Amino acid sequence: MNAYFQVPKPINEPVLNYAPGSPERAALKARVSELRGQKADIPLIIGGKEVRTGKLTDCRCPHETSHLLGQYHMAGTTEINAAVKAALDARKEWARMSFHDRAAIFLKAADLLANDWRWTLNAATMVCQSKTCHQAEIDSAAELIDMWRFNVHFAEQIYAQQPVSARGMWNRLEYRPMEGFIFALTPFNFTSIAGNLPTAPAIMGNTVVWKPASSTVYTAWYIMKLLKEAGLPDGVINMVAARGSQMGPAIFNSPDFAGLHFTGGTDTFNDIWKTVGANMASYRTYPRLVGETGGKDFVFLHETADLDAAAVALVRGAFEYQGQKCSAASRAYVPDTLWPRLKKRVEEMIDTIKMGPPEDFSNYFCAVIDKGAYDNIKGFIDRARSDTSCRILRGGRCDDSKGYFIDPTVIETTNPKSESMEKEIFGPVLSVYVYPAKKYSETLRLCDQTSTYALTGAIFAQDRKAIVEAEAALVHAAGNFYINDKPTGAVIGQQPFGGARASGTNDKAGSHLNLLRWVSARTIKETFDPPKDYRYPFLAPEAGEKKAEAKPSKKHASV
Repeated sequence: MNAYFQVPKPINEPVLNYAPGSPERAALKARVSELRGQKADIPLIIGGKEVRTGKLTDCRCPHETSHLLGQYHMAGTTEINAAVKAALDARKEWARMSFHDRAAIFLKAADLLANDWRWTLNAATMVCQSKTCHQAEIDSAAELIDMWRFNVHFAEQIYAQQPVSARGMWNRLEYRPMEGFIFALTPFNFTSIAGNLPTAPAIMGNTVVWKPASSTVYTAWYIMKLLKEAGLPDGVINMVAARGSQMGPAIFNSPDFAGLHFTGGTDTFNDIWKTVGANMASYRTYPRLVGETGGKDFVFLHETADLDAAAVALVRGAFEYQGQKCSAASRAYVPDTLWPRLKKRVEEMIDTIKMGPPEDFSNYFCAVIDKGAYDNIKGFIDRARSDTSCRILRGGRCDDSKGYFIDPTVIETTNPKSESMEKEIFGPVLSVYVYPAKKYSETLRLCDQTSTYALTGAIFAQDRKAIVEAEAALVHAAGNFYINDKPTGAVIGQQPFGGARASGTNDKAGSHLNLLRWVSARTIKETFDPPKDYRYPFLAPEAGEKKAEAKPSKKHASV
């Protein structure tokens, strides 16, 4: 290479608004209709080849379970092992490829997605994950485009970090990909996460086995097709749909397992950690475990809070995408001096929410992802209904006759440790605890101690002293902390995302911190004029002192 190339400086992708009469609205509606009119036959992708096992599972719209989007082929142990081998076979050539050639693939993927692929991936996300056009746009278009452009930029910054060199030498730092393969395990709720978890390690020269969530293999298939069009070589990312009971042993028993990039449930991540720990003696290297897990995200109001801003934050934060965001507002702490007026505003907003399929652009609210999620969320609502400390103010209705629909639900509780205040629900349920306004400090401590999670949280206050106190009291309660804003909507390059405690390893997706986890550094020291004499200056005699005669040691003399 006879030049020092620089990747284009990334700028956040504009979010299209899909207003009536706009060209993007017409284009997206047409692509949704096109995808709904097809029946996808989704193979495994192993070493760049389409593999069909004949063991089929349906892909259906969560909001219209009678509609079959397609079917995907399930892998067995043979196919999983083949995917691991394909990743290892592709590793040497991919790791050796120059960074700028690797970067070009993902920059091209971002540009493809910013154009005609935008309608395809947004449409797939709408019909497969029951997202509105807006939720799809900020996820499967804008955020994934940003992920690819910013991650390339962050990688360039990492490679540019080099040590100081003293005179007569040149010190260098090489950021090698991990020795082995990376396993990416992705969730259903964000297409951008599904696209980022396998590609972030790949940008750094790693090869990947990717298991998408069973409910969103359909969307994952389109991501793979897009990456193929962008020029991703065969075997760099291998997409395998399989049961966890078969996937786990094949992946975690391999001596070449080098890392896990995970977003999902805390219990699942804990189980994986235990399995990896038990297998440590068999691995070629210590695996990197990077995980973003659960959340029980809070909105905390001080008595000086702006009521209108707080009400909007609660409705948007709790109910956009049916509350199926790791960052969704799930519990609120409201002073008794504000609650009557805030309650009225929130209820009035909820009463205007229109629920239905995302193909109807007038709907703000759609279905939850599948039967398992529906039953779990319904169980929380039913138990709250029978709990004397809880009162359902809005919602609570569940209907799965056509799709998995659950009304936006608000629970007021007198027990700050009730189940719905402590446990992750991952659905459209907001629990509110009304606290005495004079007990602001005590209630901040209560908020910090109530949940095992620490992902996102927000404080609403006009009094700066109250904000400062909340920042200090809740310093470990949220990896993403918001002041006078909802706890959702982190933007790549602006608010790196992730939390600690039971919410994960806090490796901050959307920043250089995450990419550093996928490299193993090697220091290289080159000396231009090495010494030719072993003796150091301190061995020389003082001025006027007779030079000592060198004598062999007794040990050597006796040889």
